[in-house]
Amino acid sequence: MKTVFLSNYYNHHQAPFSKAMDRLTNHNYYFIETEPIGGERQKLGWGIKDYPSFVRRMYLNGKEKDDCQRLINTADVVVAGSGPEYLLKHRLRDGKLTFRYSERIYKTGCKVYELPARRVLYYFRHGRYNNLYMLCASAYTAADYAKTGTFLNKTYKWGYFPEVRKYKDIDLLMNEKKKNSILWAGRLLEWKHPEACIQIAKQLKNDGYQFEMNLIGNGIIEARVQKMISNNNLKDSVHLLGAMPPYKVREHMETAGIYLFTSDFNEGWGAVLNESMNSGCAVVASHAIGAVPFLMKHDENGLIYQNGNMEDLYQKVKWLLDNPLKQKELGKQAYMTVVDHWNADMAAKRFTKLAQAILDGNKYPDLFSEGICSKAEMIENDWWKGK
Repeated sequence: MKTVFLSNYYNHHQAPFSKAMDRLTNHNYYFIETEPIGGERQKLGWGIKDYPSFVRRMYLNGKEKDDCQRLINTADVVVAGSGPEYLLKHRLRDGKLTFRYSERIYKTGCKVYELPARRVLYYFRHGRYNNLYMLCASAYTAADYAKTGTFLNKTYKWGYFPEVRKYKDIDLLMNEKKKNSILWAGRLLEWKHPEACIQIAKQLKNDGYQFEMNLIGNGIIEARVQKMISNNNLKDSVHLLGAMPPYKVREHMETAGIYLFTSDFNEGWGAVLNESMNSGCAVVASHAIGAVPFLMKHDENGLIYQNGNMEDLYQKVKWLLDNPLKQKELGKQAYMTVVDHWNADMAAKRFTKLAQAILDGNKYPDLFSEGICSKAEMIENDWWKGK
């Protein structure tokens, strides 16, 4: 099954799935990169020095662009993320199997008066094609697209599948984690809410807790966060470590007991959730994050708090500090979730089965009861309300 993955650029989040697909298809897999990786991502260590043989960069020259277009047109199946719409024009017209790959489209809410125009636009872009399906890179994608009248009964759970590390002794990793250690990592942006960590640290200190909190990253509100740390006399407990490459972030995750993920609905997926769970962290995460309803089960492999509810967040962090054995148990179960299921190898195996079922004539396959490539139900923003 010749498979093409079309996206803006190849990076460490796409690499594990692509390598798994390359093996599974006996090197009949191609990743088409439509643009060079941006400067900001380069600074964060996202750049690729040595591209695998299956990566094609269509922006290099005219011949490469033509070759990539032929691959898109002739592949048995194409997965399309970010990229120019015209690249899929002939393929969709010819009714060839294509999967869109999308985070949610209404991160800041859906305005009712915009829906009629959106329905028309999305019908012509998606709805009129019978052999077009959706891989949901957010638990909220299916509900968002349903508002446009598209991809009904054609949405499947998906996401990002960063590198999975398998430790020889997960219990040893858990026992070597620093006591009362809390970590946050990401760009210091408004919608990621790093300031929530500082508020939690202030409450913990006022309540007499001894802890170490590290924040990794930089961004436009860095000065504000630093000022909050100083104003609340938290310099002895809270440290801004700046930006660092992904492998360094993982090293910090491996030593942290608790990981805080505080983004709001603007966080389409959030690959740091995969990575922190894989590192055995007890994660406390906002319900608004796209990956959370797919990867996490509350009080089984992490704790979920209601987005924006600072008291809810604080009580869950405090409870983990008060219950170190439960903290380790949740961290271990988080690790097992990623190693046993939510990983690139599983995604490649399930995706090929799903695609083959459709190619064999099953228009609405329902092959898996849960997890990757199972049917994605419609989850609304208030999913966590009252739980």
